[in-house]
Amino acid sequence: MELAHSLLLNEEALSKIPDNKKPVFVFEWLRFLDKVLVAAQKSDIKEKQKKLVAQLTAQISESPGPPTRKLLARNLATIFSVGDTFDLFETLNKCNDIIKNRDDSPSYLPTKLAAIASLGAMYEKLGRMTGRSYEETVQTLIKSLKNAESQGRSEIMSTLEKVIKGLGSAGNSTYKDVYKATKQCMTDRSMVVRFAAAKCMSQLVNEAPFMYTSELETVCSLCFRALDGSNYDVRCAVAKLLGNLMSSTQSPKAVSTAKWKQPKLEDVLNLLSVGFLKGGIGSGNINREIRVGVTHAYIEFVKSMGGLWLERNISVFLNHILDLVANPKATPTHVDAVYARKCILFIIRSAIGGLLGEKAQIAAAKEISQIIVKQMNIVGEATVESDSRSSSSDIVGSQHVLVCALHELGSLVLRLGTSASPLVAEPATGIIEPVVSVLIHPSHAARLAASWCLGSISRALPSQLTPLLDRCVERMDKLKTSPEAVSGYSSALAALLGGVYQCPLGIPHAKGKQLFNLSEELLRTASQNSRLSLQRTQSGWLLLGSLMTLGSAVVKNHLPRMLLLWKNAFPRSHKELEAEKQRGDSFTWQVTLEARSGALGAMNSFLQHCRDLVTEDVIRRLLAPLKCALLMFTQLPWVIKQYGTHLKASAAMVRLRLYDVLSQLPPESFEGTYTDLLRELVAEFTLTDNPANTTTSLLRAMCHVDDSVILGSWLQETDHKAIEDQLQPNSASGSGALEHDSQSLYARCPSSDPIPGPLPLGVAVIDSSVRLYGLVFPRVAHKHRLQMLQHFIECIKQAKSVRQQAVQMNIFTSVLCALKNLADAKESLGPDEVKKSAFNLIMGALSSTNPILRCAAGEALGRIAQVVGDSRFIADMAQYSFNSLKSARDVINRTGHSLALGCLHRYVGGMGSGQHLNTSVSILLALAQDSNSPVVQVWSLHALGLIADSGGPMFRSYVEPTLSLVLQLLLSVPPSTVDVHQCLGKCLSALITSLGPELQGNSSAIAMARMYCLVCCAIMQDHPDSLVQAEAITCLQQLHMFAPRHVNLTSLVPHLCATLASSHLLLRRAAVGCLRQLVTREAGEVSDQALTLAGDESNDDAIVTETGLEGLLFGMMDTETDGKLISDVQDTLISLLQSLATQNLTRWLLLLKGVLSASTDSGSTGPLESIHQDNKDKDDDDDEEEDAELEFKANAPDVTHPTVAPRWPTRVFATECLQKILLACEGVQANFDLELAREIKLKTSNENLLVLHLSELVRMAFIAATSDSNQLRLAGLSALQDIITKFATVPEPEFPGHVILEQYQAQVSAALRPAFSPDTSSDVTAAACDVCSTWIGSGVARDLNDLRRVHQLLVSSLAKLNAGKSQSPLYNESAVTMEKLAVLGAWAEVYIVAVEREHEKDSKPQREEEDYGESARESLLSLVQPELPTLSQNWLGALRDYAYLSLPTEYSSQLPTDGGTFYHPDTIDNAKPHYKKRWTPILHALAIWLHETGFAVGEMNKEKSSVPANAPANVKREEINSDKFYLILGICVEALSNPQTVLTTHAVNGILKALNAVLTSDWPKQQIGVDPILSKEVLNVMHRVFLTQENVYTQLLAVKVVKAVLLAGKDSLQQDRTKTKERELETSTSSSSESMDISESGSLGDGGEEGDIIPEKSVVYAALEVCLCVISRQIPALNPSAPSTGFQVPTRLTKMSEENCSLVASIVLILADLPNLCSKKGSTSILPTVLFLITGVLREMSNKGAERKSPVVVQGCLTALRTLSSSPFLEDEDVGSTWRELLKSALITVLQNAKPSDDKPAMDEVTLLATITMFLVWGPEEISQTPAIQTQCVIVFKDCWESKNPEVQMKCLQMFTSVIQRLDTKKATAYIRGVAAKFLEYLLILKDDKTGLDSQHALVTASLNFAEILVDKAEEDKRLTLLSLLIPVLVSFLVDEKKYASVSKTTQAIHDDCLKRLVKIGPTYPEQFKNIMTTHADLKLKLGLAIKHSQTLASSQKMEMAANRQKASQQPAKPTIALKTNFGNFAAS
Repeated sequence: MELAHSLLLNEEALSKIPDNKKPVFVFEWLRFLDKVLVAAQKSDIKEKQKKLVAQLTAQISESPGPPTRKLLARNLATIFSVGDTFDLFETLNKCNDIIKNRDDSPSYLPTKLAAIASLGAMYEKLGRMTGRSYEETVQTLIKSLKNAESQGRSEIMSTLEKVIKGLGSAGNSTYKDVYKATKQCMTDRSMVVRFAAAKCMSQLVNEAPFMYTSELETVCSLCFRALDGSNYDVRCAVAKLLGNLMSSTQSPKAVSTAKWKQPKLEDVLNLLSVGFLKGGIGSGNINREIRVGVTHAYIEFVKSMGGLWLERNISVFLNHILDLVANPKATPTHVDAVYARKCILFIIRSAIGGLLGEKAQIAAAKEISQIIVKQMNIVGEATVESDSRSSSSDIVGSQHVLVCALHELGSLVLRLGTSASPLVAEPATGIIEPVVSVLIHPSHAARLAASWCLGSISRALPSQLTPLLDRCVERMDKLKTSPEAVSGYSSALAALLGGVYQCPLGIPHAKGKQLFNLSEELLRTASQNSRLSLQRTQSGWLLLGSLMTLGSAVVKNHLPRMLLLWKNAFPRSHKELEAEKQRGDSFTWQVTLEARSGALGAMNSFLQHCRDLVTEDVIRRLLAPLKCALLMFTQLPWVIKQYGTHLKASAAMVRLRLYDVLSQLPPESFEGTYTDLLRELVAEFTLTDNPANTTTSLLRAMCHVDDSVILGSWLQETDHKAIEDQLQPNSASGSGALEHDSQSLYARCPSSDPIPGPLPLGVAVIDSSVRLYGLVFPRVAHKHRLQMLQHFIECIKQAKSVRQQAVQMNIFTSVLCALKNLADAKESLGPDEVKKSAFNLIMGALSSTNPILRCAAGEALGRIAQVVGDSRFIADMAQYSFNSLKSARDVINRTGHSLALGCLHRYVGGMGSGQHLNTSVSILLALAQDSNSPVVQVWSLHALGLIADSGGPMFRSYVEPTLSLVLQLLLSVPPSTVDVHQCLGKCLSALITSLGPELQGNSSAIAMARMYCLVCCAIMQDHPDSLVQAEAITCLQQLHMFAPRHVNLTSLVPHLCATLASSHLLLRRAAVGCLRQLVTREAGEVSDQALTLAGDESNDDAIVTETGLEGLLFGMMDTETDGKLISDVQDTLISLLQSLATQNLTRWLLLLKGVLSASTDSGSTGPLESIHQDNKDKDDDDDEEEDAELEFKANAPDVTHPTVAPRWPTRVFATECLQKILLACEGVQANFDLELAREIKLKTSNENLLVLHLSELVRMAFIAATSDSNQLRLAGLSALQDIITKFATVPEPEFPGHVILEQYQAQVSAALRPAFSPDTSSDVTAAACDVCSTWIGSGVARDLNDLRRVHQLLVSSLAKLNAGKSQSPLYNESAVTMEKLAVLGAWAEVYIVAVEREHEKDSKPQREEEDYGESARESLLSLVQPELPTLSQNWLGALRDYAYLSLPTEYSSQLPTDGGTFYHPDTIDNAKPHYKKRWTPILHALAIWLHETGFAVGEMNKEKSSVPANAPANVKREEINSDKFYLILGICVEALSNPQTVLTTHAVNGILKALNAVLTSDWPKQQIGVDPILSKEVLNVMHRVFLTQENVYTQLLAVKVVKAVLLAGKDSLQQDRTKTKERELETSTSSSSESMDISESGSLGDGGEEGDIIPEKSVVYAALEVCLCVISRQIPALNPSAPSTGFQVPTRLTKMSEENCSLVASIVLILADLPNLCSKKGSTSILPTVLFLITGVLREMSNKGAERKSPVVVQGCLTALRTLSSSPFLEDEDVGSTWRELLKSALITVLQNAKPSDDKPAMDEVTLLATITMFLVWGPEEISQTPAIQTQCVIVFKDCWESKNPEVQMKCLQMFTSVIQRLDTKKATAYIRGVAAKFLEYLLILKDDKTGLDSQHALVTASLNFAEILVDKAEEDKRLTLLSLLIPVLVSFLVDEKKYASVSKTTQAIHDDCLKRLVKIGPTYPEQFKNIMTTHADLKLKLGLAIKHSQTLASSQKMEMAANRQKASQQPAKPTIALKTNFGNFAAS
């Protein structure tokens, strides 16, 4: 096939190819040409053109298939447009000749069609270059129309359309003839021809003025005739033609001539209305196809006129459209009225919803409300007038107008959301008053529409919900005697209550109670007034049903009364039932039936919305009335017979409600009623008592979703679903309307289709019975199943023709429903006879003439196979179908059994049906080639696709033959049989899946398969039908998934972008779905490819602008309504953003800014044009940004068709995208560092750094936060908060000491201010509070005056806390809770920050404050201080609430009955989440406040306390303090130890800080100190924190808490000991001293007298656990249980961070303090553990050569050891000796650990020295005198001195010096003898050899210090010897006076030092000094000279200083104020 890729056709290669592959080869060549020629230059093809044209024209005669002829034609046209036109006329003539040929045989047809197509392409592309040749061509085409068959006719029409398009006005002379020819084709019996004719006519309208002048009405009526019997595509094409025609009459080019006057808009609209009302054909009945077509046409007309036109003519347009439905002709029957209303609504919805921006929509809503007022005035007049006939027709007409107007108004407001607030702002001009007025309209439908509309208004504007409820209750009370008012207002209440679930802020809890009482009142008074009894009964139950939607919280209190009401609504027994029959009349029966259906409806609502209240007991109590209702069914036929057929509807409603209720209950609960119930159900759907042939609406839903191809149900997935439904064949399709079931007012609808449309009662009952039958069937005994299946077969036999089909459809739906439930329940169908019956039932329908029945039968067969699971039975079924297919020749049997095979495989899977695979595939492949019957092809291909899909690996061997068949059919099947192409697409998709990742392979077979797949996709992409194109995109998407390298994005992406503008929903969905997949892998490439389209000048229809694909997708979010599509668009955008936003920041921010800052007026520019506008408004200093933005300047928009400005959901999404960008930019420092960003920009001119765009970010957040939509405000505030947190610390390089955000203070406060206005909803205010606290806490605003703006907002919000419950609340109490807690939380955050700053200020040295001016001296705390008294009270209240609410459910009885400080007792569940969100900062703030005030603030009057008033004040205070303390402690402990609570690290830190703050206050310290159990509890919780929290900062906070607990214990113990000692002293004076052997104070503390530490009780033990936990986690080698776990303990310690080190150090210090908490004996119990851990840590943290020393830890260990070494216990006579022994052991351990071993290196010398010194200096004397220790220590000192490491030597000297200094002479002797000689030897060496002296200054000084101390310690007789060593050394360091100036500074320093020492030694030891000096005269001389020299130096320095002083006093004083500008050269200039 590669040989096909050449400019000229490779004829040699073609001849060698087998015949069946030749078409593929030619097609590939043409595809290649198509790509190459477009890009070629004239010179490239000049010499080959002649040959190429010849080859192409030759191909015309080769009978090319449809896709080939299309490509062939396109290439011919391209050649002549790129190259020379020499052969053009010859080619045109050749084509004309072929067309003139009279050969009508089928074999010649493809050649003719190819010639026709070639002509079309050439005329379209070359236009007037074809000269006058068109005249002959047109005549030839028109002539050949007469004999052409349908393919030819449609191809000719298509060519004529292209001729007109190409020639334009030049071809005028022939257009009349074309028009005549087209007129005939417009009513052709073939739809394809009609479609082509309509497109040709549409083209004529553009070029031939007579179409919209003289022929206007003719064309109109022609269009109406064309719509009669049309299909969807024809309707769309004719509608486009009509729309184009009508808009041409109104366009400026339609100039009035003398003969023709331009029609007025009203006239044009009236022309269309003729079609809508009469069907334009003159027949009496309404033709639905014409009506739907005209509906399309209205929309097309408005679209072609444009949004601006609509905005200006909205009044005329709305009045005209609504008048249509007021016309009695439009609504002859109820169903027609419903259909007409749907059409009208669709027109208005499409026009207003699609073309107008938000401002224009608000204007339209006002216009609609004016129409409502006008209609209500008509009704008012009609009711006053007496002429009943005209008045009733007025009322009937007005009701339909009102229904449409109200539905549109409701939908509009719902889409606008809170942006619609202007519509209700002014009561006089608002929309609420007109809507409420309709509630008393005489028509039920109008009242329901008004109710629904009110419900929509309340959902869009939740602040209106409560006032509307109150208003309806009040009006209902006033007008309680009017039946209409009772009915209208109650339905309004029901609709309002049904919408509460969509309002997160809810309604006040009391409203539920009030309305419950109201509905009870209605039911109670129903019987008092017969005129009102029906309405009151209906209204009462309707209200009760809607109250159930409020959920369990509201309903549970009323449940007992509800159960009673339900019980009383039905007779109690059979006897009562019989008695009922004997009394009453027609009216009482009607009321009774209405009451019962109402009761059942309320029950259904209860079961749906309060599932958690449905206990077994409740079900049991509900079943009693339900059984009575079922019994009553048997009596109903008698009642209806007796009292009239008008009761039928009421009876049917009771049945419907009962079936619905039973469907909600578990089927096993009503098992006893199955016999009666099944009899009713079967009778219901087999139409036993129903003369009408009503069919269920569920059959489509029961069939598999993939069967839409053969059912045509893809129509459900078009944009026109709402109106196209009317034309579906099954009964009542699309005829849903509110008046069919008023309970649907409170039903929950999807947001895409918010108007509930319950089906007519007859259909709804059958639907419900089918559903219930499906649920009950799996639980019925097998014999009953058999009876029912046989009964079904019998019923079908009995019925005839249409009725038979209806019965069959109902039966199949119920059987399918039953089988589906059987499969779900994994039950079997039953014994063989049941299977046989089911099989017979199905086989009967497989040969039904109705395709949907055949489809259902196939589906049922598959389901049975799935349920039976018996391979023999499956084999029999398959064999039966094989036999039928082999023998059958008729279409019906072939299609039915083909599908049966497909369904069998679908439900049994490849493994289960493997043995039949070969036969199935071969039969279906054969059937698929039956070109005589497209229907058979469709069904067999569909079945083949199903088998390929389910076959898995078993199907792999059939892929190649199937694939070549698919390609062969795609190349030959005419495009008009769209279904075949669709099935081929589905088949191809299944084949690609079957090949899967194999497609990446390189083998020739796979390469061929891959190429076939790509060719198939190319053919389908080029198909005119959108469904086939969608399949092509899906297949390409799969190919891209499996073999991404082989899918060419350069052609795919532009194709997808173009497809996004398609008018077909399925195609747009497919394109977006494909893009979504592509951008996850190749976002950059996709985005770049799309941007190339924007710069493509040649493409007029390009929909991609400068904003690229992203801008296009944002635009789609405003126009699309399909939820799935919008979700995919958003996913695609998010993927693009995550991949590309950080590199293209400028572009993305510009895009988002365009979306956010676009004005919402439809007449204005669209979002992306407004970017250019923004630039003009910018300040001049943004030049650089301006340049960047100018590149994005959009073209001037087309004024008549402005782009719709982004709607609020799009803007919310854009704000979320902004937040995602902030998140994506994290991790790159330059994004948050202005100085760095500017440097990078200078060097690389890269502007994609976030910090450079800060002003835009703030602006966007500001725009969002101050918009009129609440959701957008919330998103904006959230974005603002993110911006503050990310940029709060970024410094401003130009103003040191300031941050970059300071310049945006005004914007921030302006963004926050509106959120605190009184009418703002609670959630917005709560969000704003968060932003306030973030802003104040961020420290951006240094100046308190700047902060005051925002602070003032928070102060204003405090007023809400104190506002009582007096004002009537708008929202649920939990909303108030949320708001109040948000305020408290915000203040808490601010207070925490303020106190922290205050502490920082205290800890830092006082800095100069000139920078910040006066106000900086005030602190943030001073702003918070005034509010603290109120705040602290409220914080305490909130915490108390939280504590109550976090109690487990079993303690719920302990909760206060009247609620808490901030929550209402009935809304506890709603309030809990708000408390959970806010309690941590509140707790922290309260703890700090209590700490700061030292628990001493006794606001006695404010505190609620249970202490009696006459109790002493301090008792009261103790109580209060203890309440506060235990509340805080309890909450903290619960939160930290509850495994269910998930806390963030930030929250845990807050809790620990709070605990620490509380425990370091004096009063709690005492409390916890005296309570060891509590202390232990807190320590255990800290242990859990260490185990569960990884964050080191958190662990450090936990250490603080541990310290605080231990300190409290220590203080308490100290006090106890002091008291005991005092007592002891008192007793010792009074009694004899002998009895005082054991002091009592020694036994106080852990361990008691015996010294036993009991784990369960001991605080010390708990503390040890904590310490061990931390140490073993940080230093795993010290984990005592490590060896037993079997894990390898790391021998080398990993690097520890600073924080980890300080953590371990803190723990070590805690360890050292633990003995102080013990009794004497207790201390000896724990000391070994403590010492073991400390020495272990020391050992592990001080290995020699470790990567990183840990000075903090080592220092901690030494401090700890020092603490222990100087413990008072050492002096104790009882335990002192034990302590001393243990300390000795510790030192010996350290000394042993210091030595290197196999697995550990030696200990670091410095640490070792420090440890030894610590023990010798601070430890008990015994340690230093133990011989073993002495010896080892001496060795260590010696080794260290000899290490030759100056640092170690230095430390060694210093440490040793301190040891001998500390010990007295006698005890130090052993050490001096061992080590001193070494140090002195060093000095003596230096005396003679001074090389390297400079580097040894410190060491020399230390050695001299040591020598001096040694002299001091020496005995008198030894001192002379030592001095005679030392003095010569000192003198040797003295420098000759002449050399003094030239020697180094170090030598000078040593000289001075030694001189001072010598001068000092003289007077100290005069005799010895004298003695030495006399013996050594040279020393004396040198010393004398040195002293003299030093005196001379000193006097010269004095003189110099005096001279300097004098000089300074003569100079003039320097000015104190320095001038920054140099004015030196001022005079010169």
